[in-house]
Amino acid sequence: MSKKIIPYQNSDLSKKGQVEKMFNNISKEYDLLNRVISFGIDISWRKKIVKILKTKNPTNILDIATGTGDLAIELTKTNAKKIIGLDISKGMLEVGIKKIKNKKLEQTIEMVIGDSEDLKYNDNFFDAITVSFGVRNFESLNSGLSEILRVLKPNGTLVVLETSNPTKFPFKQLYKFYSKFVLPQIGKVFSKDKFAYNYLSESSAEFPFGKKFNNILNKIGFINIVDYPQTFGVATIYVASKK
Repeated sequence: MSKKIIPYQNSDLSKKGQVEKMFNNISKEYDLLNRVISFGIDISWRKKIVKILKTKNPTNILDIATGTGDLAIELTKTNAKKIIGLDISKGMLEVGIKKIKNKKLEQTIEMVIGDSEDLKYNDNFFDAITVSFGVRNFESLNSGLSEILRVLKPNGTLVVLETSNPTKFPFKQLYKFYSKFVLPQIGKVFSKDKFAYNYLSESSAEFPFGKKFNNILNKIGFINIVDYPQTFGVATIYVASKK
């Protein structure tokens, strides 16, 4: 991102520490707010990720920034034998673990606390890796993507779902107004952390989406990079692979 966006301007914590604190703070209301803010469209975006990966027949998948586990749960439809949901926030993982137990998916999904920029897995370990609305929270985007490349198997698939900004009238103007003024107000009403949804809005606006993110993936070493804008461009699905 062109400038460093952090949740708490007056904090001595690193961005990583601040992001962990923020998601711990909003973990209990996160799922509800996510549905409200996205009008529930995020569900269809995750289904598209599953459709992409199902054709790859992955045996094991790492879901980075898994949060409360919505994508990890959806990924069971790929028929992967093992799915690891990794997140830096203990609070988000606790919510996810309850959901997984309720769905009796503990044998397939393992939720672990971990740092996306320092993955505790061997080189060439995972058939597929997913990141849903998480890469913009990396302390260092290059470090996080390099770690993903390291632990991904050759010919393995990376799928990233991330916010982007519409470029065509009138969606560009409407989305800018919504993200800058409406989204933070919704967050303030429903969340105890009044800074969280300002951060989520600002980090979305600054994220290098589309061709810029494709170029970053290419420089890291990914190949076969394709991007699929979603819902007038408010989000984008990126698909890439490893040599």
